[in-house]
Amino acid sequence: MPSIDGSAVRKLVIACDAGMASSVLMSTQLRKHLAPRVLVTHSPVDALPADADVVLTHDKLAARARLAAGDRPVVAYDKLIGDPAVADLVRAIREGELIQA
Repeated sequence: MPSIDGSAVRKLVIACDAGMASSVLMSTQLRKHLAPRVLVTHSPVDALPADADVVLTHDKLAARARLAAGDRPVVAYDKLIGDPAVADLVRAIREGELIQA
């Protein structure tokens, strides 16, 4: 299972399908919590940037994201707003906890 220490995360990518509207919204929310230490961006799930440290995606896209992410952790969420997986990820990055996914 891929993992990374939260303190080592420098680039978080929100992966989406064709639309991008939800990933743009999620990116904006997470930038408020993680900038300037972590660059938060969005990308199509099938074209993840090679320099992503961790990938965040909707649980319906998680299997595809894991294929594209290789040895990088993929965190899946269910709800766009208020999802515990997103809150746990932000906490792990801020506090330097292990991120496994």
